[in-house]
Amino acid sequence: MLQKKICMLGSFSVGKTSLVRRFVESLFSEAYQTSIGVKVDKKVVHVNNEDVTLVLWDIHGEDVYQKIHMSYLRGMSGYLLVIDGTRRQTLEDALALNQRVMQEVGKVPAILVLNKSDLVDRWEIDSDRESELSAAGWIILRTSAKTGASVEQLFSQLAAATLTE
Repeated sequence: MLQKKICMLGSFSVGKTSLVRRFVESLFSEAYQTSIGVKVDKKVVHVNNEDVTLVLWDIHGEDVYQKIHMSYLRGMSGYLLVIDGTRRQTLEDALALNQRVMQEVGKVPAILVLNKSDLVDRWEIDSDRESELSAAGWIILRTSAKTGASVEQLFSQLAAATLTE
């Protein structure tokens, strides 16, 4: 069986852990728990007539005080760059992080995840900005770890992309 390392990247409190928990355990909790270091989970998905084990590295959030150790990315097959749609700064921070990731590992499949779509009425990221990012080549998915919207699709789509690389 194929195994693919997938990293969850983004700022603190964007929903990386909640997305993984929703995907792996079908659970969501309102209680916020800060990730410290890395938490690794696994789940088997069936993509393109193949079973693929996704090894999900939920890496602590990045901020001005703590940067992600690039050594965590070694051997990564793809990554999800998670953004909180209600906080525009998480998009700008994620795009800066993406530049560092590309310098470190080169081009690997990635999806820009606009999380918290259940709060779209409070979003600070407008459709024009989404269109700009799409035009720049980003695959963008709106998700909600709370409701489960597009979570399965997100991981399946990234798994499929890793098979074609």
